[in-house]
Amino acid sequence: MRAVIQRVNGASVSVDGQVVGEFSGPGLSVLAGISVDDVLEKCAVLADKIWKLRIFDAQELAESGFKVTDEKNEVSAADANLPILLISQFTLYADTAKGRRPTWQQAARGDQAEPLINELARALRDLGAHVETGKFGADMKITQTCDGPMTILLEV
Repeated sequence: MRAVIQRVNGASVSVDGQVVGEFSGPGLSVLAGISVDDVLEKCAVLADKIWKLRIFDAQELAESGFKVTDEKNEVSAADANLPILLISQFTLYADTAKGRRPTWQQAARGDQAEPLINELARALRDLGAHVETGKFGADMKITQTCDGPMTILLEV
């Protein structure tokens, strides 16, 4: 499993012109890719890493009115109870080693990937996260305001 995590100040996802998930203010935008080798148990591990990743400035959040539960300088989404926009992204497993056209052999097919994306969302919610999602397999339009920019690649 791979996830590209971006610290954002608001994010939304639309399908066919209709917003299906959004939040305003600070939070995380997460693009998650599932490989052919991924299993259910990885979802809880990745969810924990995403939720507890310390990439927010505690002082900035406190000045913006957020209650921060940790005294450290860098805090996680969990520490400030920040929302997450989770989007399935099979293209994270593109192989571009040969030629100019990516191949998708390591990306899981929909029947394998969709239950794992749903489990990742459930695992994040079980940790206490407010999670907004896109629509699996749909042509989605994502709008977000990157903060920093701060972009992290996680793999489990």
